[in-house]
Amino acid sequence: MRTLKLVLEYDGFEYCGWQVQAEVPTLQGVIEAALEQTLGEHVRIHGAGRTDAKVHALGQVASFRCPSDIPATALQRALNSLLPRDVVVHEVQDVPADFHARFWAVGKVYTYRILNRLVRAPLRLRYTWHIPQVLDLPAMALAALSLQGTHDFRSFQATGSDVKTTERTLLELTVAHEADEIVISCTANGFHRHMVRNIVGTLVEGGRGTRSPAEVKRILDGCDRRLAGATAPPQGLCLVRVMYPSREHASTDAASGSSSMGSGMHSW
Repeated sequence: MRTLKLVLEYDGFEYCGWQVQAEVPTLQGVIEAALEQTLGEHVRIHGAGRTDAKVHALGQVASFRCPSDIPATALQRALNSLLPRDVVVHEVQDVPADFHARFWAVGKVYTYRILNRLVRAPLRLRYTWHIPQVLDLPAMALAALSLQGTHDFRSFQATGSDVKTTERTLLELTVAHEADEIVISCTANGFHRHMVRNIVGTLVEGGRGTRSPAEVKRILDGCDRRLAGATAPPQGLCLVRVMYPSREHASTDAASGSSSMGSGMHSW
């Protein structure tokens, strides 16, 4: 049996999320179908994270085990010939037998894009949240600073979530302008369901002037989802890369072209 790792890019707008579901299109479903057609048997793949409906990825990672001896490069070509045009495999790699895309992950990087101009952009509606009102970028950036570090992020997780601990370490949270878009970049050792979208919704309220940056600490300390802002829509969110413990032969990150993730971490 081999353990194989896939690095995937996809436009998630037409899918009902990552996790396979009956009678609706999902990323896990279409990838497993392509694998079954290639390998002649059904295999279960495990994603590093279960992206929600309409959420995109530049560097999603998945792993699976199979007995096939098909070369990794041939498997990549076969999968890309079968997958829909909005899903692509950037890399197939043999990895240690105990590698697991989800359990080995030590961090993830997400970006969220806001189109911040008066008129909408039809070609970007699938990838941004359009907000016509001018947002106060310095206020958003100030609020973001209060969220960095290790905190109980219970106030920013989806209602009804069931996790062992709600503490996470937010390594970086930046808010920057890129032409007519505001790009929020978030790096953490782990994320709750809807955590990034709930953070974005809260920062946007600060940018609109309906919430002060000083309120962020009160939201964190309150450990109550009702204290934070509304959940931002899904289409602005993208999983950029997944980080794993450093290994001697770590591969190049598919999204960024760099093998270094800093502080002993790689994206392989």
